[in-house]
Amino acid sequence: MQKLVVGALLLSVLSGCISESDMGEKVFLFPQESDTAYVSLIPQVKKPLQNFTLCLKAFSDLTRGYSLFSYNTRTQDNEVLLFLEKVGEYGFYVGNKGVIFKVPPKPHDPAHICVSWESASGIVEFWIDDKPVGRKGLRKDYTVGAEAKIILGQEQDSFGGHFDARQSFVGEIWDVSLWDYVVPLEKMSDRCERGNIINWQKLTYEKSGYVVIKPKMWD
Repeated sequence: MQKLVVGALLLSVLSGCISESDMGEKVFLFPQESDTAYVSLIPQVKKPLQNFTLCLKAFSDLTRGYSLFSYNTRTQDNEVLLFLEKVGEYGFYVGNKGVIFKVPPKPHDPAHICVSWESASGIVEFWIDDKPVGRKGLRKDYTVGAEAKIILGQEQDSFGGHFDARQSFVGEIWDVSLWDYVVPLEKMSDRCERGNIINWQKLTYEKSGYVVIKPKMWD
């Protein structure tokens, strides 16, 4: 019996304590600024992306910039990055090139963000709180790499690391989903919980540092 217990503990350490659960009514809470607190998301499918849609919900009262979603490959920083540059201004990056979307600030409300990108046209569509913000061109004919580290809570300056506390997220993130196609506009508001690459209802992840799972305070 003792050998079985030791074996189970060793397996847990070697596996990095990766968990899978239905996060449908839960959030990841990042309680304080740090360069050590983050969540790694494990995609259900690993493949190059020529189209994708990313949706998430978040609340923070920070006034400085912070990372909301960081996707790096070994050969490319900021392969996909959603970053709040400052209050009311979001930066979205593909292949380390970015565009800016300006939105009216809502300091006491969570943000529901959806953004899509297609390689053939290079068009980025940005939605917030179920309303379109605009469309811009970015990285036409580019392909997003497959073998990625996907991080919530920190912005990667190298593959899976080199975090800066001044770019860290403090607050709550939930309902993160990623699809390998552009979700139609009319479906944007009601499809943001069940991605085929990252699915919040069947989420595989690894927590590191001071991150707490809590029930939702908002829908």
